[in-house]
Amino acid sequence: MTVNVPVRTTTSERHGRQTGPGPGAAAPWPGPGRPRPERGSSPLAGERVRPLTRRQIEDRFGDLGDLYAQTSGGGPWAWNVARGAFLRQLAADVRRPGFSLLIAETTALTGCAYGYPVPGAAAGGARGLEAYLPGSVRSVAASGRLFLVSGIIVPARVRKQNQDRAWNLARRLQKRLLTEHDAALGVTLVERSDGATVQALRSWGWRYAEGETLQASLLGPYGVLVLGP
Repeated sequence: MTVNVPVRTTTSERHGRQTGPGPGAAAPWPGPGRPRPERGSSPLAGERVRPLTRRQIEDRFGDLGDLYAQTSGGGPWAWNVARGAFLRQLAADVRRPGFSLLIAETTALTGCAYGYPVPGAAAGGARGLEAYLPGSVRSVAASGRLFLVSGIIVPARVRKQNQDRAWNLARRLQKRLLTEHDAALGVTLVERSDGATVQALRSWGWRYAEGETLQASLLGPYGVLVLGP
């Protein structure tokens, strides 16, 4: 799973680029003159979510890479390395049957989420999932209604504020992915050592799958997280 957690604490970089707060960094405490996070209606009502065709994805490949790098933080070297790795993985995912990518935009690209259906008869064909899926999840895969969410790319504010709100951008993107594919369950693999990604996903409603296999147990390097539509 790709969730663009920042790589370092806030600092001004060359070329005027500013990174976001690093994993575990506390959000600034609201004080006089600083507005508190909105807890009522959505401040992002103007953010439009829509799918891209494969041709459109190819046309906007550079923009998607820039979005990932800009929202992940880091210095110029880390920016380029992260962008390149993201685009290589995205290029591989795009070729999978049923691949889908949603973008969020106002006057500019603000986020995206993507993934593909897990083959009902061959869960192992989706990034080697077979060894990790517990029985409860395999039964969903057998029905053809399991969807692997490969990545959710959103700004730091989406990871840090209003994570429990239905209009949180990450929640909107992941829900739309599952709904458009009539998926009964979303699934993803996450490295257990990647605490920032696990924390972000769980704040958006993901949970560890029940009945994990030995490979996905606490002794293994990966955890299986699932999400209902």
